[in-house]
Amino acid sequence: MPTKKNAEPAPAPEPLRVPVADSHTHLDMQSGTVEEALAAAAAVGVRTLIQVGCDLKGSRWAARTAAEHDAIWAAVALHPNEAPRIVHGDPDHWSRQGDREPGGMAALEAAIDEIDALAALPQVRGVGETGLDYFRTGPGGAQAQAHSFRRHIAIAKRHGKALVIHDRDAHEDVLRILEEEGAPETVLFHCFSGDAAMARLCAERGYHMSFAGNVSYKSAQNLRDAVAAAPLDRLLVETDAPFLTPVPHRGRPNAPYLIPVTLRAMAAARGEDEDVLAEAVARNTARVFGY
Repeated sequence: MPTKKNAEPAPAPEPLRVPVADSHTHLDMQSGTVEEALAAAAAVGVRTLIQVGCDLKGSRWAARTAAEHDAIWAAVALHPNEAPRIVHGDPDHWSRQGDREPGGMAALEAAIDEIDALAALPQVRGVGETGLDYFRTGPGGAQAQAHSFRRHIAIAKRHGKALVIHDRDAHEDVLRILEEEGAPETVLFHCFSGDAAMARLCAERGYHMSFAGNVSYKSAQNLRDAVAAAPLDRLLVETDAPFLTPVPHRGRPNAPYLIPVTLRAMAAARGEDEDVLAEAVARNTARVFGY
């Protein structure tokens, strides 16, 4: 029988001595107010949040919220699972936007055009999360995903913003499309899901890698191997909240104030001093997002 998830918030961890940023969070999917999330995060040494959009509604919200809060920057995009739903509709009711009629490629182009406009805003520092996801979207949606990904790459290059990549079960095709299109100057693999070999390949190509709470999961030795193999100057940390809550709090909602738990799991995997890793992560995140 599956374990019932605990909706109670996890206790606050011991604060970090060196402040860092949560490089990928979804405040619009979390409970409580933005101000409460910022205060809880700041109390444990998480001073900056990157709010990431997954669809038009979320991307508009991200841009608006970043404009209203000095400690928040935005990234905007159509999630790779969103692109085929715009084209083909939403028959499985997964989308947060509810039932939709198929809009075809014209609707996808119009949506990406709006992402392009949002990406030009000064408080928007990333184009993402975009990429490919073969776990949820099968072959029927692959064409829409790839088209959307290629257009997002062009948008990131045009505006000089970081490209924030969602890559699930699609490593080879993500890397191939980046090579075919010509990667932007700054590329970040969010919630890195590869192994040590892929981490070394990404580093060789100048890409950055952000690790989430799943690096602490018992089954995720590949992620611990990857974080150990990645160069210090390519590492970031994230929550992807409210998802991927780190051990020992799995089953509870994730939030930016839990970043210290994940950062400490990363430091343990690397055999590295927590403060040394935090200093590098803070520096890398500021460089990637240009703040």
